[in-house]
Amino acid sequence: MSWRTIIPVAVAVCAVFAGCMRKEMRDVFTPVPNVVTADIQAGIERHIEEQIRLGEGHFRLPFGDRELRLNLVRVHTEYLSNLGPRSHFACVDMVDTEGDVYDVDFFLEGDPGLMTVTETIVHKINGQPLYTWEQKRDGTWHTVPVTGAPYHLLGVVTDRDAFEFVYRVILPELTDSAHMWLPMPATDAFQTVEVTAIKVPGEQCILEEPVHGNRVLFLELSPEHSNQAVEMRFLVQRIEKTAYVGSLSDDGKYLKPERLVPVNEEFRTIAEEVVKGKQGDLARARALYDYVIDQMRYMKYGYGWGHGDAVYACNEHTGNCSDFHAYFIALSRAVGIPARFAIGAAIPSERNEGRISGYHCWAEFYAEGKWWPVDISEANKYRNLAAYYFGHHPANRFEFSSGRDLVVTPGPASGPINFLAYPVLEIGGKPAKAVVEFSFYRSGRRM
Repeated sequence: MSWRTIIPVAVAVCAVFAGCMRKEMRDVFTPVPNVVTADIQAGIERHIEEQIRLGEGHFRLPFGDRELRLNLVRVHTEYLSNLGPRSHFACVDMVDTEGDVYDVDFFLEGDPGLMTVTETIVHKINGQPLYTWEQKRDGTWHTVPVTGAPYHLLGVVTDRDAFEFVYRVILPELTDSAHMWLPMPATDAFQTVEVTAIKVPGEQCILEEPVHGNRVLFLELSPEHSNQAVEMRFLVQRIEKTAYVGSLSDDGKYLKPERLVPVNEEFRTIAEEVVKGKQGDLARARALYDYVIDQMRYMKYGYGWGHGDAVYACNEHTGNCSDFHAYFIALSRAVGIPARFAIGAAIPSERNEGRISGYHCWAEFYAEGKWWPVDISEANKYRNLAAYYFGHHPANRFEFSSGRDLVVTPGPASGPINFLAYPVLEIGGKPAKAVVEFSFYRSGRRM
């Protein structure tokens, strides 16, 4: 080979090498853009919109031996996260043409405005997970099959737990005088609650709700408080709740109907058929518990779910935790088993800090001189924990309030409070909504 040939080749190789070096140097010295959850949300929504356009009106996703045709229900903003430099995670709810709701996990790479999806996985079908997540010592996450997974990966902390809980509300634009009612969690036999900070605008006072013993923070607000934050911080120590000795009220309030939990002939007919041949209230309650698990699908989709409406649950066989437990309570009361409702938050067991997706509720029934805790919606999600959730509430819970149709003075113009987890807000005497954020932090290992 002549020098005339070698020199141009050498020059070309050097140019390529120099180009590679410049790229590597840029990668080393170019700062990684700061990515916030809003960037990830925009990235995943843009991807889904584009795929729906390409899919002629549906997000098409191969699943098993078929193709799902999905549409977006919501992005789980509480789970949006950065996994590392230019590496991100998003979780969304999507509904298919047959009405089933799929929880889909997405992995993305790239900078704000330039994110691309690298992997798409179906995580849950109608609330029932196909796998769960476990964090390794190096901080990375990997999937674990639900079958055989340890309790702490399935939402359960046994024995005891301790954490800081932050309850935050962002007020909307207040066009008139406004009032807001918020739960004030209290210490009881299963949780010790220390209020470490309350930052609220306007005038405030604590109201007593006498029927169920709740405490309610009442705020009087005005337009000058628009878009301000309400924040409460609590230190909580909680123990696992099992069946415990208790008494019934003399007025039979846990057998009485409520606005969305009637005791009527339809519920009586269903419940009597379910408990036929069962001896004792404990066995009868277990039959009703299993019946609700089998009849219901956990779906936060459509209109009517999330109000704790027993009739809706009975007719539609879908809903969230409030609907599951309203149905169970209505059936129990219909055959003379006292039952009651409570609501708060389930604290994640697989991680030690971060956002919480929203409220969670549960129930108790009375048999053999004891109150028996149940969590039917969680048992529906994790069928292998159905035996545990009949008689247990895990330690990683925080109870805000108990009971339904709560009456306080002063109370909302709309009437008794259905249940109290999210704040009840009225502007000029009319119902309004505020943005609610729950978060938590465990310091050190679980207590």
